[in-house]
Amino acid sequence: MKIKSRPRKTEPVVGYIHSIETLGTVDGPGVRFVIFTQGCPLRCLYCHNPDSLKMKWGRLISSGLLLDKIEKTAGFLQRAKGGVTISGGEPLVQPKFVASLLRGCKEMGVHTAIDTTGYLGAKATDAMLADTDLVLLDIKSSDPETYRRVTGVDLQPTLDFARRLERMGRTMWIRFVLVPGLTDDRANVEGLADFVSSLKTVERVEVIPFHKMGEFKWKELGLSYQLGDTEPPTQESIDRVRLAFSSRGLTVV
Repeated sequence: MKIKSRPRKTEPVVGYIHSIETLGTVDGPGVRFVIFTQGCPLRCLYCHNPDSLKMKWGRLISSGLLLDKIEKTAGFLQRAKGGVTISGGEPLVQPKFVASLLRGCKEMGVHTAIDTTGYLGAKATDAMLADTDLVLLDIKSSDPETYRRVTGVDLQPTLDFARRLERMGRTMWIRFVLVPGLTDDRANVEGLADFVSSLKTVERVEVIPFHKMGEFKWKELGLSYQLGDTEPPTQESIDRVRLAFSSRGLTVV
């Protein structure tokens, strides 16, 4: 497919980013150009990028400049069956910035994805979601109390966003972080598996074992890391959770 060059129809918007990864392989299909945006309303206990929580800790940049960078690699991304993923932080903290990036990518014919908690899903316009080929939806828990303990915010907006994506026919990959003593309760896992299996546009589920690779960042920022004594889940626990999803007909990776 021929890549469309400038001038673009979409207007550039200034936003804050944390970083860019040009050869990402875990945030959507194929090889991805990943933009990590800055700012997040959640305060997840296991956040591995706490330096992305506050928007103005990031770098101010124009969506036009980022689209220029994407355009230079668009052909490669297409040949690699990849595209562009906008992650965070939480992308929907900056909806106009993200919408501009998505629109510009679609003008080039590049596959798009957003990686979101869904908590700010109401800020995503229908037009933005129409420009989004894939939503990587991170659902921390099915139990409202556990969800608030993990994130500091309410669960319901995320569930509402998932239902909206389903109604719009948007493809979803669900992500679930398995944390011993926090999200591994059987009732919590089974409840999430029930909810996810009821969504008709879920393509796959990613069960992500908890790790502490971001703990040093908490210390550098002078923040208290509450999961210092928590160990990664056992293989038996991981297998149990994967089975909870796969037994309901879901593809689990």
